[in-house]
Amino acid sequence: MNQEKIQNFLRELPRMREDLPFSPEVLKQLFVQTGNNSMASLEEVGETLSKDQGLTTRILSLANSAYYGLQAEVQSVKRAAAVLGMGEIRNIVLVLGVNGLTSKYEMPEDFDLDEYWKHQFLVAMIAKELSRMTDVGATDNMFTVGLLHDIGKLITAMRRPDDWQAIHDLAEDEDMLAAEAEDEYWGLDHAVIGALVLKSWDLPADLVEPVNWHHAPELAPEHSNQSMIICLADYAAHAVEDPESAFSGRLNALCPEMDIDTGEVLEIAEELNESDEVEQFVRLLV
Repeated sequence: MNQEKIQNFLRELPRMREDLPFSPEVLKQLFVQTGNNSMASLEEVGETLSKDQGLTTRILSLANSAYYGLQAEVQSVKRAAAVLGMGEIRNIVLVLGVNGLTSKYEMPEDFDLDEYWKHQFLVAMIAKELSRMTDVGATDNMFTVGLLHDIGKLITAMRRPDDWQAIHDLAEDEDMLAAEAEDEYWGLDHAVIGALVLKSWDLPADLVEPVNWHHAPELAPEHSNQSMIICLADYAAHAVEDPESAFSGRLNALCPEMDIDTGEVLEIAEELNESDEVEQFVRLLV
């Protein structure tokens, strides 16, 4: 692989903030206002999001969808935040941002956007449950990281479709994991690609770092427990999506690191995978 080509790709990634379907400054301000130490009010959050009328419309459309099943229609972002919670509003904005990117690029024929979002949402739900089972906490953050953990795959498919296809074919032909095929093809992990993009969006480290290290949580210099939760959730999701894969064995090897039972994790993953929530979520986006 041409190193100059790789370096050019890496230099492009921070500029993808300009591809968001709304102002990057809105996203940055939202995360400042909804951070752990923020004293921002619902009114202030509503004002920030209302700076982009198109974004406001899309937030309200999702908030009032059958997925959330609200008893009464919400007519303002402030009210949506009060009913759904700040964390859910952040997730809606991020999902709208990521999904909006896909409309700007022609995706490779073999990239299944439905399956991509199903996996992201399943990992998010499993990660949220695992964070409750352990002392990691920050369940909303873990859900958010789950939604974002494979964004590097999506970015590669959008910006480098030929390279994505070559990696996909290599993984299929050699029976390799995606991350292994990426490493052999060009020495880049989709986790690193995703983290570079998310960092350019000014997302906080407790979201970016678990994405960055979800394939090697033991190497994470910080947020290692959160990285481990995402790794476990990812393995569990793959294990129930493809029972013939090697992910059950990988999960079994890692669960003792967090003092949790493999069987219990798989049971949670299977239950969530069979729930209607995954399909309802995907129908909102695709």
